[in-house]
Amino acid sequence: MSQSMVAKHSMWPRQKDIIFNLSERAQRAEKSIGKDNVINATIGALMDDYGTLITMDTVYNEYKSLDNKDISAYASLEGQPDYLEAVKKVCFKEYMPDGYIKAVASPGGSGAIKLATWNYTEEGDQILTSDWFWSPYVSITEETGRKVSTYQLFDENNNFNFNSFKKEFLNIASKQERIFTILNTPAHNPTGYSVSDDEWDKIIGLSKEVATNQDKKIILFVDIAYIDFASDDNASRKFFKKFSNLPENILVIVGFSMSKGFTAYGMRMGAAICITASENVAEEFYYGCVHSCRANWSNCNRGAMKLLSNIVQDEEKFEKYTQEKTLYKEMLKRRAKVFVEEAEKVGLDILPYRDGFFVSIPCDNPREVCEELTKDNLYLVPLKAGLRFAVCAVNENKCKVSPSIIKNALQYIKNQKVVEKN
Repeated sequence: MSQSMVAKHSMWPRQKDIIFNLSERAQRAEKSIGKDNVINATIGALMDDYGTLITMDTVYNEYKSLDNKDISAYASLEGQPDYLEAVKKVCFKEYMPDGYIKAVASPGGSGAIKLATWNYTEEGDQILTSDWFWSPYVSITEETGRKVSTYQLFDENNNFNFNSFKKEFLNIASKQERIFTILNTPAHNPTGYSVSDDEWDKIIGLSKEVATNQDKKIILFVDIAYIDFASDDNASRKFFKKFSNLPENILVIVGFSMSKGFTAYGMRMGAAICITASENVAEEFYYGCVHSCRANWSNCNRGAMKLLSNIVQDEEKFEKYTQEKTLYKEMLKRRAKVFVEEAEKVGLDILPYRDGFFVSIPCDNPREVCEELTKDNLYLVPLKAGLRFAVCAVNENKCKVSPSIIKNALQYIKNQKVVEKN
């Protein structure tokens, strides 16, 4: 037997991330036969019609104008004060909840998830999210000995499955002191679904019911990574007001990210924002998270913080940024509209899409279907129960032709399975 040195808790399967693996294959195909002949729907970033990463001029012109010291100096552990205020402003806009609100900087939305799950769950706890979810939720939580449990996101009518959510929520509440739930909305990754105001009322109502038991602690983590690419900047934020004046044993933590809204994926800048009716709970959040910051990454990207602060706090700059972002939002909406309409036309079953970067297609044997699609030079991401198509990375023409290609591949694999069975 060969020598092993790593600690047991760090023994993980020796496999490459499947998304990056397929993305690399797509890029090799583009170099071999040309970008026009390849549909690369694996990339979770906004690309222009020619497959080049979009970088907003209003963001990067501001970044290049920063003084070197604003980029190179150490930042405060909790994040620069002007950044934390700017984060609240750009996150909530006119829908700031009533209560005690504290923000702590994190490296991207991923860092916010790590801060929240580490500080608000115990080892061995189950963390609840939907059965369609961003796979790193598992990586982030399992490294610290937590487990992800799921409810069915959609019912038989493709509506939010509150009954399934309630069943799993109460099941965890019966076994644990803490009920920690991740809700990725609006513009959910990977389905593009957004929880409606009525659905939020049911979720909060259930939380309040459980909270009547003072021994229970309910944490709602709201992952808003894609909120800036929801259809309406203001309407998509109305639900924040619902977190006002909740019982003191309900804590809302919002995971903010600069990656999508500011096309700043590699800058790794975000924040965890708590909303609570208790001053003590807010102070606990702040000091617990700052301790974790010091222990994990010390401090965050000062240049990115300064960049966001400068744009958000200057009305003229923020208006220009908003106008530029709107152009790209409209581009994304057109692409998604074409894909959804064409899917309906060819009879391709997709999950309910509202906003965001991705559309999901439920299917059996997703890895086999993905492999079959590579023969048509179409690359997308296999999930546990289907396929993820990144409309953010594919131009309108390719979005239009893709549903029929996917439909044919699904039918081919289905026929193959019938043959094998017989």
